[in-house]
Amino acid sequence: MNREPFYPQRNFAALSPEYSDLETSKVVILPIPYDSTTDWRSGSRDGPMAIIDASQYLELYDHELDRESYLVGIHTLPELRPSMKGPEETVERVYEAASELVRKNKFVVMLGGEHSLTLGMVRAFREAFPRLSVLQLDAHADLRDEYEDSRFSHACVMRRVVEFCSIVQVGIRSLSQEEHIFMEKRRMRPFFAQGHSLSQASLDDIVSALSSEVYITIDLDVLDPSIMSAVGTPEPGGMGWYEVLRILQHVAQKRRIVGFDVVELCPREGPSSCAFLAAKLVYKLIGYSLSP
Repeated sequence: MNREPFYPQRNFAALSPEYSDLETSKVVILPIPYDSTTDWRSGSRDGPMAIIDASQYLELYDHELDRESYLVGIHTLPELRPSMKGPEETVERVYEAASELVRKNKFVVMLGGEHSLTLGMVRAFREAFPRLSVLQLDAHADLRDEYEDSRFSHACVMRRVVEFCSIVQVGIRSLSQEEHIFMEKRRMRPFFAQGHSLSQASLDDIVSALSSEVYITIDLDVLDPSIMSAVGTPEPGGMGWYEVLRILQHVAQKRRIVGFDVVELCPREGPSSCAFLAAKLVYKLIGYSLSP
């Protein structure tokens, strides 16, 4: 039995100990309740547990994959305590936690919290996978060098990431002039939401831009606000559920996904369906990335 019938576990998918033990589980969920640098709608610190709580209502059989993806084992860690010294120290804490898990050959899934946390994850994975590239699904470029006196703001996270490895941006539909100039200088070619239909050629272009080993970061505002309103900085014209799944599935088929994160859920800014969507997205991507 995969779930406890009377005393459900408060872990991802409410899995019984048989499928959620740390030693035997391939997947480790790392929840981080942090939103120190958000500047409009705060509340992403509540995102990780909202996703975990919603996940207990998932159907664990995936009809698309024709399997129960939880059989690889999914362990949920306690929430990682952020540093009160600021975002740079918190990123360092994320890096240390993720590095330890990667050394243990775990497939780490980080649940944010704000997007700044991704930097710590990428640093850890880049050390373990020297050929790493990062696929960023996001409404915003996040390429500012500094924002509100911080180089470690959520608005700067991908600027810091490109200091470690190459990135491929998909779904972008909002950026500053500073970010545009930086893209031009670096000859970056994001897959903007405008003007890009999700054709097979587009999917192939995304995959071709990635290296053999890929870390994926998903800011939930990549999705259209009609299905994902519970984010800190919603942008109109976002992607749909099946569009995102097609990208993730295609990348998983052609490249090795080594870890991922899902960030920026602000539960109080939308209906409970948003937390459930995020939980299902996590489960789908685990299924795409790993086989039992």
